[in-house]
Formats: sequence, structure tokens, C-alpha cells
Amino acid sequence: MSGAMVDPPLEVFTTCPAPSYLDPDRYLRQVVEVARWSEEQGCRGILVYSDNSQLDPWLVSHVIVQNTRSLSPLVAVQPVYEHPYAVAKTLASLGWLFGRRVYLNMVAGGFKNDLTALGDPTPHDKRYDRLAEYVHVVKRLLESPGAVSFDGEFYRVDKLKLTPPLAPDLFPGLMVSGSSDAGRAAARAIGATAIKYPKPADEEAPTGDGPCGIRVGIIARRQEGEAWDVARARFPEDRKGQLTRQLASRVSDSVWHRELSEGDRADEGSPYWLVPFHNYQTMCPYLVGSYDRVAEELARYFDAGHRTVILDIPPSAEELNHTFAAFAAAMAEVH
Repeated sequence: MSGAMVDPPLEVFTTCPAPSYLDPDRYLRQVVEVARWSEEQGCRGILVYSDNSQLDPWLVSHVIVQNTRSLSPLVAVQPVYEHPYAVAKTLASLGWLFGRRVYLNMVAGGFKNDLTALGDPTPHDKRYDRLAEYVHVVKRLLESPGAVSFDGEFYRVDKLKLTPPLAPDLFPGLMVSGSSDAGRAAARAIGATAIKYPKPADEEAPTGDGPCGIRVGIIARRQEGEAWDVARARFPEDRKGQLTRQLASRVSDSVWHRELSEGDRADEGSPYWLVPFHNYQTMCPYLVGSYDRVAEELARYFDAGHRTVILDIPPSAEELNHTFAAFAAAMAEVH
């Protein structure tokens, strides 16, 4: 999809499965399967989560790189977890060993309880200031042929040199949450793509400065009714999940989480669906309907300026085929 006929081209990422108490062998097989399905569809990369309940995203990304030819891991990086030098060193090492470009999904926040457990009381907007400085140090280390010195508000390095160097064509792509003003400001400061959990397309204003993208799930079929039957079977109403979502909303200070938690779009004929999110079954809105109806909604997002799409975890290769049928139809509608 990175070569789709839009300007600039569209980049599509899927999402790596979370462990969710699977046994290690089964989980590794699932990671490899999803990565290979994604590569076969022409995806640019695959998002690898990072939070206190997940496996180390770099180790999971290593598995992905070893089992695909060109798929780029989109690694979630939380500054609280590791020094900027560790990120730069890992990027350079993966580049040197495998010649693979990696993307970074820069995470400023997370679940409040996770941050508290790590001893990080930094306020929401200040975390984005820290994130911007963090990325500045990473970029300086990757770009500089010599030693780097930097004395900032959050980080300091003195004559620090990165070995081995990273080839310029493997310089990482950057993404960051763009739902809040602070997130969008950070995206502009570091030259990142601002990713948001979108509202329905008819409520989305044209994007502002810099590259932008959306994170959504898609369930599409030839017939509208069939798509909704699949969607409701996969994501049935779950009262326990609803209570868990309400609790998660209370312990999160993220703008996107609050906006989705307060959203309730279920208009007749609209493909925009929040039930899986409200039931704590996904972390993003879904688009459900016929290929043409989902394509119409996608085309509106593309016309608004979004050029990156991060899809939810694909449950099967067949489901990903249906999703890309909708993408193909959307390309024909982009103005």
C-alpha cells in the first residue's frame, strides 16, 4: 500500500498480537503469522506495543525482522523505560545486522498506574516536552559521525558516540499521538507523523501542519449485512469489559482515551463503531460495512490529509484480504 496512487503515498501498518497469556510457542507462531500476512499485503510495517504488561517490544521486533523480508517494526518507545542512547544503539544494531528500517511510535504517556509504579509523576503536557527532547538526542546520535554532547532539561550526554553508525537510508520513521495539542506540538517539533484515533470522517476537520494518520480497525465484506454479522460475532456485548473500560478511563489522562470513552456513534448507515472499544476488546474505533461503504469513509480521511493508517490486530489472512479490498476501493475515490 505504500505505493498507492495518492500524493504523498499511503502507508499502512498492522498491529502485532499481545501475549494475553498465550503459551510462548503459540504466541511466537501468532506473531510470525501476522507479520507474514501483513508483508504479503504490502504493508509498510507492524506496530509492536509497549507497556508494563507487554513483552519487551525490541525482542518481539527481532522475531519479526528474522521472519520477514522487508516489513518494518513500528516499535512503541516510552522514555521512562530506557535512555535515548539505548534506543539509538538498538536501531543501529538492527540496521547493521539486518539492513532493516525500523519505525518508532513515541509514547509520552500510558496507564497512570503504570507510570506511578515506575515513579514517574510528570504531568501530561510536560511528558511531551520530555519526549521531544528524548527524540532530539536519539536523532543527534544517529545523524552525527562524531561524538555528541547535549545538556537539556531532561537529558544530558557528554561526548557520546554511537557505534556502529546507522546507514542514512535506514533512519527511523517517527510517529506520536496527535490527539492532544501537546502531542501535535511534539510531532511538529520532532518531524513525526501525528497519529490520532479518529472521530467519524464527517466530523474530522482537514489536517493541519505536518504528516498525519489514523488508527482504526476494519471489518468489510461485499454485503453490508454480512460485515455487521461478522463484527457483532467477533465483538459481542460484554458488561465486564464495559466496567473495565470505565475503570481504565478513570486512571488515564490521555486525550484520545477520554474522547473515545465519551463517544457513542451508532447512527443508522454509519460504518463508525465504538462498541469493541467500550467493551475493552480493542483500543481503537472500527469501520464496519460493505467494501464500498468502508471505502467511502476511508476516502474521506484520506481527502482530509491522513496518509498513514495503523490497523488493529488482524485475526486471519482472510480478514486482512477483506480489509485491503476496502482500501483498493478507497483509492479509487480519493480526490
